[in-house]
Amino acid sequence: MLTEARRVTPWLAQGASVPQQQVIRDFAKSRAKAVKDIKARLPQRQRAGMPRWKKKRETDPSLNYTQRGFRLKDGRLHLAGGIVLTVVWSRELPTPPSTVRVYRDSIGHWYASFVVATTTAHLPETGRVIGIDWGVRETATTTNSDHDLPHPQHGRTAAQKLAHYQRIMARRRPAKGRAASKGYREAKRKTAKLHKKVARQREDTARKWAKKVVRDHDRIAVEDFRPKFLAKSTMARKAADAAIGATKKALIEMGRKHGREVRLVHPAHTTMDCAQCGARTKHALPLSERTYACTACGAVSPRDKNSARVMLVRAGWCTAGAEGIRPPGSLDSVAA
Repeated sequence: MLTEARRVTPWLAQGASVPQQQVIRDFAKSRAKAVKDIKARLPQRQRAGMPRWKKKRETDPSLNYTQRGFRLKDGRLHLAGGIVLTVVWSRELPTPPSTVRVYRDSIGHWYASFVVATTTAHLPETGRVIGIDWGVRETATTTNSDHDLPHPQHGRTAAQKLAHYQRIMARRRPAKGRAASKGYREAKRKTAKLHKKVARQREDTARKWAKKVVRDHDRIAVEDFRPKFLAKSTMARKAADAAIGATKKALIEMGRKHGREVRLVHPAHTTMDCAQCGARTKHALPLSERTYACTACGAVSPRDKNSARVMLVRAGWCTAGAEGIRPPGSLDSVAA
């Protein structure tokens, strides 16, 4: 099929066949998954969508090269078709790459993403464990107060500039079928650049915090929180700015990279259970109530701190005393 298409289409024949073959493989794989879900009669929300054509002006270019389509020589990337690229390396490749993806982001910057075999860089043992509860007021509340992650509010900091650029775009929006003005394109570029800056700030904050947690603890109990439902609530803007999903992903990846044990804990009833005696309240606590008071044992603690301790209890890592019971004291004593 590709051979015939390259024979009758001059512009297609000018490009290398390696990335074109990969596009066909990706299309076939995506379509096969969609057809499989349809035959399995999965609900619509769980099905993989059929691949759709993308217009040239509405998508960013992306090309995948397999091992026979590229090589590295003298720090430069040689691609099939006689293309030679000078790469600004962010770090050295630990092992020879198997594939590379060359793509352009929303602000026009080009990147080369290499696929290499994963390696585990084990960190020294610390003998400490930590429980982590996600939230909106604080992005992460832990059993060790030194590792709590406050809400960084990167999006709120950039909101004023973002609104300014979006107002310019709204005033200069072109009519349907007409080309955009120079002012509209410039405002659009600045909007995309600001969005990218905020995304990078969130990623940087998440990775630095995750590295600190992984470095100081051997075992990590994390709430398996799915923040998708918050997008339909009154806390949608603040929850999106907290980037809980990206932070959880960074923590899991960092734990895997350094050989730490990260255990995901089901979030059901974690705000209703008592970390001291295990009793469960009859009714869910409203979000406005920030202090947890157990009616069974009388323990009183901040709501999120209690939930973080519950993560350790459910993971089976809450240390026991000489008599086989949990030692009394503050929640922070577990990770000390």
